[in-house]
Amino acid sequence: MDLIEATLAKKRTALETVNGGAKKKYIRRGDLEKQREQEYLAEQERERKEKEDREKQLAEEKEADLKKERDVKAASAAATASPSSSSSSPTVPSDSTTSATPTATGTPGSEIEESSAATFNIPPEEVVRRLRARGHPIRLFAETDQQRKIRLRALELVEDRSEGQRNDFMRALENAETGLHLEALGHQGGSEAKEKKSKADPTRDLDTNEISTDLLQKNQDKLYVLIYTYFKRLLREWERDLDQRPDEVKRSTPGKQATATQAQSAEYLRPFFKLLRQKSLEPDVLMRITEIAELMIKREHMAANDAYLKLSIGNAPWPIGVTMVGIHERSGREKIFSAQVAHVLNDETSRKWIQSIKRIMTFAEKKYPR
Repeated sequence: MDLIEATLAKKRTALETVNGGAKKKYIRRGDLEKQREQEYLAEQERERKEKEDREKQLAEEKEADLKKERDVKAASAAATASPSSSSSSPTVPSDSTTSATPTATGTPGSEIEESSAATFNIPPEEVVRRLRARGHPIRLFAETDQQRKIRLRALELVEDRSEGQRNDFMRALENAETGLHLEALGHQGGSEAKEKKSKADPTRDLDTNEISTDLLQKNQDKLYVLIYTYFKRLLREWERDLDQRPDEVKRSTPGKQATATQAQSAEYLRPFFKLLRQKSLEPDVLMRITEIAELMIKREHMAANDAYLKLSIGNAPWPIGVTMVGIHERSGREKIFSAQVAHVLNDETSRKWIQSIKRIMTFAEKKYPR
């Protein structure tokens, strides 16, 4: 009951306020809207004044900070100028004094250059070789040896930062272009060294025609040596054929790509040759490699391609669903064994050297057709 009376009293007070103190039983809607509009305008004016006060205060604080900063700069400039003015003398210094002053004091840039060059000490010949390999001039106008070393260091740092996302084939292509540039400049020592190394190879007199699947059971150690020798010979012969091409063919885009493919294949085959030297190839892989080499020697390239497919892809069925139910095996279960597993899917290293073997097979098919 008291709550109702309090609410009524509040309503009467509000009604009297709207009516200007006169006691009326009703109020016009227009008057009520007018009162609300006045209250809204008053609130907006109050907020506008508060915003102006805040902006004025921020402007004063900013101006004070700028003034303080200018005072600090002026004080530091005065402190810097006072020693120089006190040390300056009206007499003209001698030539020896002027010549010795810059070397004694130096500049910050020269100190940075000297420290960078000290951490990158290499012979001038090596600097020239690295700059030429990157296609940059060996010396710029008025460039010192230290500045040239710093420029080379900056180039190598940029290459190190951008090395992560590069393609292996693009790297091999750049190396092929670098080799062509060096060959054009007259650097023929690399090819002569390769020829001497091939002549000094103790396995060059081995007869690889003895490669056959029969050696798997008779003399497996000899089979490893013969396979190693056979693929090494094909790889060197492939490289020699590329070197004997005309210069315009070498410098063409297909010629550069062929050179890069051969270099990339030689790089990818290193793990394969290492496995052959260690005699640690898996038995089924060794059997397929022996079969491929034997068929390539006989120039039966179609059959060699079939053997390569068995090595790389395999003929293992894909077990879809449940392969063992109860105590009985499903049909086709006995076809899933280790000899039918695709070794190209084992790891990335195996995939690379198996793919490189296919490239050598393609070269042999073109070189020695049936």
